[in-house]
Amino acid sequence: MSEKSRTEAHSRRDKILDAAEALFAERGYDGVTLRQIAALAAVDVALTNYHFGTKKDLFTTVFHRRAAILNKVRDEALTACLNTKVPAMLEDIVEAYLRPLGEIQASADKGWKHYLSLVAWVNNSTEWGREFMTDNFNPFVSKFIDALKTTLPNADEQALYWGYHYMSGALTLTFADTRRLDTLSGGKASSSDITVGYKHMIPFIAAGFRAICDDPDNSNS
Repeated sequence: MSEKSRTEAHSRRDKILDAAEALFAERGYDGVTLRQIAALAAVDVALTNYHFGTKKDLFTTVFHRRAAILNKVRDEALTACLNTKVPAMLEDIVEAYLRPLGEIQASADKGWKHYLSLVAWVNNSTEWGREFMTDNFNPFVSKFIDALKTTLPNADEQALYWGYHYMSGALTLTFADTRRLDTLSGGKASSSDITVGYKHMIPFIAAGFRAICDDPDNSNS
């Protein structure tokens, strides 16, 4: 295969992945067909089978595609935080976890917006959530919880995991950007205002961890 042919094949493959990502994010797994994906990507449906096989295989590839990038960015932020301040403040650790997500979601790359919406859908799916979230994100989440333990050394470990669970729910709703906040507030607040959303989320989540972890002896409190 010539270099030109390889480039064209890669371009078609990316178009299929982008189309699938957008449709899965909007409609979920069961609401999308390979034919619809092929139509949006402007390719023959046989090409989706050639590159990815079944719809499940394509869905898996779409979800894995950006996960490694997301984990790398967050890992770098958390590592920098832990190396800069010893011990790190609770707010710093929470910010290191959340800030990269806010920057990515606020970016002009619509692909990332689709992907984060897809993560929100998967995280709330009883069929896909446990497998996909575990395989793609648990190692980094474990590192984050270990970091929390350093700044909340007397915390009840069960409470730390519940705290993360609550934070994950807040992130899921923020990723989804359903615009319910816009309606609820009568336009005073918008779920699309990611900068404000994450600015508020950092102290809110940090305060929540402190409240449920009951760590009065922590000097950072």
